[in-house]
Amino acid sequence: MFKKSLIALAIGGFGIGMTEFVMMGILPDVANDLNISIPQAGHFISAYALGVVIGAPILVAIAGNYSPKKILLALMVAFTIFNSLSIFANSYNFMFLSRLLSGLPHGAFFGVGAVVASRLVPKEKAASAVAMMFSGLTVANIIGIPLGTYVGHNISWRYTFMIVVAVGIITVLAILFWLPKIEKNTPIPIKDALKIFKRAELWLILGITAIGTGGFFAWYSYITPLLTEVSNFDDGMVIFILMLAGLGMTFGNVLGGKLADKFSPIKATAILLSVMTLCLITIYFIAPIQWMMLIMVFVTGAFAFSTAPSIQMLMIKSAKESEMLASSVNQAAFNVANALGAFLGGLPIAAGYGYTSPELVGAILALCGVGLSIGVIYHRKQLLLRTESV
Repeated sequence: MFKKSLIALAIGGFGIGMTEFVMMGILPDVANDLNISIPQAGHFISAYALGVVIGAPILVAIAGNYSPKKILLALMVAFTIFNSLSIFANSYNFMFLSRLLSGLPHGAFFGVGAVVASRLVPKEKAASAVAMMFSGLTVANIIGIPLGTYVGHNISWRYTFMIVVAVGIITVLAILFWLPKIEKNTPIPIKDALKIFKRAELWLILGITAIGTGGFFAWYSYITPLLTEVSNFDDGMVIFILMLAGLGMTFGNVLGGKLADKFSPIKATAILLSVMTLCLITIYFIAPIQWMMLIMVFVTGAFAFSTAPSIQMLMIKSAKESEMLASSVNQAAFNVANALGAFLGGLPIAAGYGYTSPELVGAILALCGVGLSIGVIYHRKQLLLRTESV
């Protein structure tokens, strides 16, 4: 499974994961340097997410007539150039634009990369190959984000983006030399490609992604105050606990890929979201107990991220004639989950219910994902019955 071609995709995932999440760690440094408030600097996080949502479907639709390797190369060149703009940002508007542009290649890279990864291995190992690509994202949580945060705090946040640019250059070279030429699909008109959005199943899957995985973000967005205010960990411990969560995500990513290969992706998704629901409810009750909290940080990170390869394979298999477009749109839905989970998780905190309250919100969102997964299973059975009755 450790093919050079998959490693090339994983390196790209590392760079994308680092640039997406490191902003949360260096937010005060960026705000201070640009002479803006922290809430204003928070707009840069939203700008990136907006770029992902805009770029995912548009870039894949535009690039549909090119081979997957050329598309991935172009996306990583754009990623590298756009992130380099952040190094030179000297105002709010410049930084906002650079973050918006940096987000454009994100969804398309993961969307096209997931399809490519699934083609590089036998069909029975496709989900594990997708998980291998996503492993770069999980390793970014263990190494890249802590490193970038440390550099941003102690040297300069601009050097943090220099690291991201360096990873982008390495990814371009890795794809160029390690990724084999993959034949492109027979081009179809955009009008025909968009017909997949008439399918009820596709919208159910997007709902699983945007709502179900939002449960993870409801928890993770407020994990720092949960650890310091409820679990009473020292501030200096937080970065190590976040690395523990990253280790859990890495383990869960591999587990999710193997489960999706062994069972059907939809069954694996339903099982994993059910366990994630239980994990979030457990955290609500045990958060004040430090040793139990450490265990649950790892376990919850594992089961939360284990859904990524199964949901991605589910989308790819549901839209084979437009798999790259559907896969990329699914990545945009993950960013909707990020925004939705963070927003809904913050509501009970603002209402005075404390830092454990987002866990209950997250559990509800994850449970909704289970319900939508059951909806996909029921929808497929109904289609099968109709086919048999004809």
